[in-house]
Amino acid sequence: MIVLAHVSDLHLDGGPRSLDRAARVFAHLDGLPGELDAVLVTGDLADHGLAEEYEQVAKLFAGPRKPLHCPGNHDVRGPYREVLLGEQASDEPINQVHRVGGAVFALCDSSIPGRADGHLDDGTLAWLESVLDGAGDDPVFVCFHHPPVVLHIPYIDDIRQSGTDRLAALLGRYPNVVAVLCGHAHTGAASTFAGLPLLVVPGVVSTVNLPWESHETTDLDAPPSIAFHLLDDDRRLTTHYRVVPPGA
Repeated sequence: MIVLAHVSDLHLDGGPRSLDRAARVFAHLDGLPGELDAVLVTGDLADHGLAEEYEQVAKLFAGPRKPLHCPGNHDVRGPYREVLLGEQASDEPINQVHRVGGAVFALCDSSIPGRADGHLDDGTLAWLESVLDGAGDDPVFVCFHHPPVVLHIPYIDDIRQSGTDRLAALLGRYPNVVAVLCGHAHTGAASTFAGLPLLVVPGVVSTVNLPWESHETTDLDAPPSIAFHLLDDDRRLTTHYRVVPPGA
């Protein structure tokens, strides 16, 4: 069985509030008595994409569980590469593949520099195809920041991922893809995409209200939440959502 902890949208901005919330989440994960095969962070690690924000992120990620991560629309590729990946600054998409616990994690960059919405460019789709070709029969999680479907939250739907027919056609050719994982919505959601489970993790820094819940778009007081994805030996995927309470 593969056990994956999934968080998103830390938005570290140099201030104490965002750092405190993110630190609580990672302290909670580090303190779990059971094993995790991986921790995944699907974007918006920083709030302004500044080097000093990524230095905060690097310290946060220095614990015993080393997160896999991909950028979101608040991230900036140059400082992200330099501080978190130890690479030369570049504006090229940050696409990474990791093999962990018997599964392949394809971390795609859905960000568009200078914009809030998302898109997988042709180069990223070609890269993803090569990853899927090389995965053999191993289970694959396809991960990025922006949801590729409407979630019926107008604020989020206006800045979701576009051009997704190309992605759906690609994923449809690979039966070993088990799920699509993303963030961006700052609220937990479960849907489908290309016949696959689409699992959206809640936000760490804040929670976006559903339209019928409140006239306010964002709840800054709701506690951060995480998801645990479990892939069993029959490749059945189960997801549990958990709140990280104050003092955890």
